[in-house]
Amino acid sequence: MTSATHTLPTPVPLQQDAAIIGLVGLAHAASHFGHLLLVPLFPVFMSEFGLSFSQLGLLTSTFFVVSGVGQASAGFVVDKLGARPMLFAALGLFVLACLVASQATGYSSLLVVAAMAGLANATFHPVDFTILNQRVSAARLGHAFSAHGLTGNLGWALAPVFFVTLNSLYSWRSAYLAAALMYLAIITLLLFNRDKLSTQAAVHAADTPAEHSLAFMKLPVVWWCFAFFLLSTMTLAVVQNFSVSILKALHGIPFETATFTLTAYMLCGALGTFVGGFVAANARQSDRVVALSMSAAAVLLGLCGTGLFGPTLSMVVLASTGFAVGVGGPSRDMMIKKATPKGATGRVYGLVYSGLDTGFAISPLVFGAFMDRGWYSATLLGAAAVLLLSVVAALGVGQRTQARA
Repeated sequence: MTSATHTLPTPVPLQQDAAIIGLVGLAHAASHFGHLLLVPLFPVFMSEFGLSFSQLGLLTSTFFVVSGVGQASAGFVVDKLGARPMLFAALGLFVLACLVASQATGYSSLLVVAAMAGLANATFHPVDFTILNQRVSAARLGHAFSAHGLTGNLGWALAPVFFVTLNSLYSWRSAYLAAALMYLAIITLLLFNRDKLSTQAAVHAADTPAEHSLAFMKLPVVWWCFAFFLLSTMTLAVVQNFSVSILKALHGIPFETATFTLTAYMLCGALGTFVGGFVAANARQSDRVVALSMSAAAVLLGLCGTGLFGPTLSMVVLASTGFAVGVGGPSRDMMIKKATPKGATGRVYGLVYSGLDTGFAISPLVFGAFMDRGWYSATLLGAAAVLLLSVVAALGVGQRTQARA
């Protein structure tokens, strides 16, 4: 007896998904480590090269202006050529940036390092999310986004400890040489597993108008996503760039202790991202999760800015802010995925995440001026207010995504 049979798609083995998620997570950690290539040693550069807070802020702004412009463009290249070639080119640029940093002789050298590292960073979000969306099974995407955010936070957490420790044991120049070796080791590992990182380029019909590839830019929801990243990242930039100096100025906390508080913030963010992965996998309205998380973080940061807490409690509350932000991370990425038109992953993520770079570029200039005037509490309170504005943007994304559906 014969009968027609219908075969169901073969489930993707967990081991395969886990390997891809792990490799992309490692690359993401490397990019976030690169965000802080200069920041942990700002006090050293101030002493050695006689720099001001505004000059240091311009270093960060240079990094993220280059990264933002490059990221918006990189999305198109990723869609056309695939993600893997761009990934290896970016990691190679980070190696060069570390080598130049190890030989820096003044402010101009640091500006060159910032620009090189910014160009290296430009490709990671369109690369990472293109690989994850194409290579990871849909049922595990929520956890993939969680792991992606978690590894990014771990990269942030590692950088201050890495540079401050090696600077105290050897020198800051040796620290940059060690960072170059670390990036080379990551490149080697990814090369051995390059088959897991391949993606398909987006295919368009030969008679498709050239402007078709830009059609996604006409969608209001894309710009609401951009606004969310810009605003939420302005707050993160304050924590990364100035929290150590603020804790020292307001509470007399030593440099090393304040630096480890920044690491604690990032580790709490990683823990929050892990928890947020389970939330994102089960939440229907991702924008609501993001809004609640960012609101909680804004309240905690605002409390730190009041100056009512003593040194120990201020450090604890500041670190807790990272957990609140982390919980919303995977839901944020799911929110963007739902807003992304089919076949435009690289382009949309490139543009949207350039909002992250824009926020990182603007914030040090604005709040660096606050810091130069000694407005330490106002810097934290201003960062909390901007984070509350990002809540409005997140809810706007949710409303417009539902309207499109």
